[in-house]
Amino acid sequence: MKSIARILLAAYDYTVFYLGLLEFVVLCLVWSALAGVLYLVLPRETGCRIGRIGIMLGFRIFLASLTLSGRFKFDLRALDGLRKKGATIIAPNHPSLWDAVMMASRLPNVACIMKSVIVNNILLGGGARLARYIRNDSIRSMISLAVQDLQNGNHVLLFPEGTRTVTPPIGTLKGSIGLIACRARAPVQTVLIETDTPFLSKGWPAYRKPPLPLSYRVRLGRHFDAPSSSASLVPELQHYFTESLTGAQSARNMAADQALPLDGPQTANAK
Repeated sequence: MKSIARILLAAYDYTVFYLGLLEFVVLCLVWSALAGVLYLVLPRETGCRIGRIGIMLGFRIFLASLTLSGRFKFDLRALDGLRKKGATIIAPNHPSLWDAVMMASRLPNVACIMKSVIVNNILLGGGARLARYIRNDSIRSMISLAVQDLQNGNHVLLFPEGTRTVTPPIGTLKGSIGLIACRARAPVQTVLIETDTPFLSKGWPAYRKPPLPLSYRVRLGRHFDAPSSSASLVPELQHYFTESLTGAQSARNMAADQALPLDGPQTANAK
């Protein structure tokens, strides 16, 4: 009976994962096509607002359907506290490819800084252009557009590492976050993304199913006031992320060790 249950669970996991992947592709294709048309006909401000809300709702539907399967858990409630904040740079660590999906699913007015290859992607390009997401191919243009968004009272989502984490707990942070924060005179809200899986980490293809279940938790980290010097902010952020994520990982390891069953000799002694 246990073997049958394991087989059924494995079949269920494969079904959930690949149906979820199909759902993501379909949602993105449909929205990208619609957003591409809206990009051509709507005024910039209206299109931007609709584009960002549309991305939020689409990603929220996707994550909710995964949650309903019982094989994915997303604790993103902490992000709701950012909605009423004024112009802020939101700076998370970046363990996996869909960190931006989780962040955008809770924030209705955020400009995401992303690689040009994603903006040009058939799945995400139309929506990204309508939402006026910011390309990172030109540093000067990226900084200028990010500062403009912040001065208009919006949020800017910037992964300080510039790419997914290669050397946990955090990679080397880029200096652009300091320049943007300094020029826009904007605060930086750090966000700590914690997960128990390497799924969609650097080098993990999207079609490769991970062991299920998966769990993701997002919590707000330290709030940094607008810096007076761009050079001083980055080392401070680097130290904060390293200390916070290392401590969180140690706590998870300790909890996992405590949850392990006692081995044979210990169990016998206990009896």
